[in-house]
Amino acid sequence: MAGICREDGAVLDFSVSNFVNVDGFAFGAAARYVQLDREKCCFPPNMSGHTCKPGYQHSEYGTAITWDDALRSSARNFEHKSYNLFTCNSHLFVANCLNRLCYDGSMDWNMITVVALVIIKGHWVNNMSIIRSFLPSTVVLCLGLVSVGWPFLVGLFSFSILLMGWFLLGTYFFKTLLER
Repeated sequence: MAGICREDGAVLDFSVSNFVNVDGFAFGAAARYVQLDREKCCFPPNMSGHTCKPGYQHSEYGTAITWDDALRSSARNFEHKSYNLFTCNSHLFVANCLNRLCYDGSMDWNMITVVALVIIKGHWVNNMSIIRSFLPSTVVLCLGLVSVGWPFLVGLFSFSILLMGWFLLGTYFFKTLLER
């Protein structure tokens, strides 16, 4: 689950169809976060005032004049989309927000790059969040190994590779499959 904060600290999260949740995640508290820097965003007063590399590409996503303006535009856009775990989810919502902000000079944010940002630059909220994140999957892995054995591990690995392939192919080769 991914979300992005407004300037007042309220979290926006796309977790069900046609609705952007405000000030709370649908699936529990945050475990990891990335502190985004306002200075890495492009807020041009008009189309000729762009200071970022993509410049006029902002018209594709809509030029934002403030942080909250970009988030509000993305929220309005996602209030008309159906939630789907594989193609239209909270990571895509955050990517859309980052594209409207032209965060870090890029308008190529997608689900994969958002996940990579959280994994590479993310910080754990506290030690309990680490346990909350890894304990359920560790328990399932141990129960699977005890009850089924090594074939469970092979099946889990195969399923994981299949899902990663789906997201990579859908994100980079079939862009119409995964909405931007």
